[in-house]
Amino acid sequence: MAGPAHVIADDAEALAVAAALADEFRPGARARDAERRLPRAELDRLSVSGLLAVTVPADHGGADVRATTLAEVFRLLAAADGSLAQIPQSHFAYVNVIRRQGTEEQRTFFFAELLAGRRFGNAQSEAGTKHVQDIRTRLTRRPDGSYTLDGVKHYSTGALFADWIPVLARTEDDNLHVAYVPRSAPGVTVVDDWEGMGQRTTASGTVRLADVTVPADRVLPHHLTFQGPQLHGAVAQLLHAAIDAGIAAGALAEAAEFVRTKSRPWFESGAETAVEDPLLVQRFGELALAVRASEALLGEAARTVDAASADLTDDSAAGASIAVAAAKVQAARTAVEVGSALFEVSGTRAALDSLNLHRHWRDARTHTLHDPARWKVQHIGRHVLTGTRPPRHGLL
Repeated sequence: MAGPAHVIADDAEALAVAAALADEFRPGARARDAERRLPRAELDRLSVSGLLAVTVPADHGGADVRATTLAEVFRLLAAADGSLAQIPQSHFAYVNVIRRQGTEEQRTFFFAELLAGRRFGNAQSEAGTKHVQDIRTRLTRRPDGSYTLDGVKHYSTGALFADWIPVLARTEDDNLHVAYVPRSAPGVTVVDDWEGMGQRTTASGTVRLADVTVPADRVLPHHLTFQGPQLHGAVAQLLHAAIDAGIAAGALAEAAEFVRTKSRPWFESGAETAVEDPLLVQRFGELALAVRASEALLGEAARTVDAASADLTDDSAAGASIAVAAAKVQAARTAVEVGSALFEVSGTRAALDSLNLHRHWRDARTHTLHDPARWKVQHIGRHVLTGTRPPRHGLL
């Protein structure tokens, strides 16, 4: 990271900084994706800007921005670069673990790290297990109270660029914990082997953990997060929804610019320009409605999360999870639809590989695989029919 990090004062400044960085990152997004050029310089800019510390509580010197603001920060960044915006998503999820489960000493230490511009990655998912919550990475307690950490993680977005890697692991009693491990710790190997068709520059590769020593004060009891009403999953999913909404908005904007400057009208339309073709006008109107609906549901979900945060109960937490689920389903569908419709409205030339307009669809299709929208629809339906609260886990 180049230079000391700025400390953002409030929500308004966070939004202004995010908008400025989005404008800065947008012009290079096409080439970064095409060349799979990892955004190290751009992430350093994010760190120095102070955006990565905006959820640090006020009593520790942070802006403690609302969920509404954080969601808009991610939407702005994703509209500029759908890969780059994905990298800090887990960063904020694991800041929330410290906020909720950290001791005062842990909070003081890590919040100072965040204000200095340090980045969290993640080592969460595992491949080849029974399901996504079958975590086999182990923390084994040593006689001196410290731990040994062993396991292999996949889809470790942000780990390659991180200062700290939060690792999801189970102790001998099978309870879930998060171990915060320095990226440079002995026994930690980060492999840049991500080869996804979309979000190509997230470096979401493999993390190998072999006999890694972890002090006791770097381990937090994540299993306690889900024993009462919680917003951990709602906030994490809100940011995913914001990324989808941003990808959709970015795709729509690029499609409109392409049609304004490069597309020809269909000869049967009788129009002089593509923007006067009534069928194109109609289709752009439909796509704009879908994008606006995604953004509206995203805003409503974020406000519901903020309200639940101010008065956290079983019902308010459930309401937040349902609102976020609705936003995520809508945004995911819209991102994929607009990313695909871009070619429909732009014409044959839009398919040229050299233009790389397909990155929007590839990013959307890849990102929306994070967790199945069909299960979110199930929870929404049950809540409507019987008032059943959604389950407490990190994906809802």
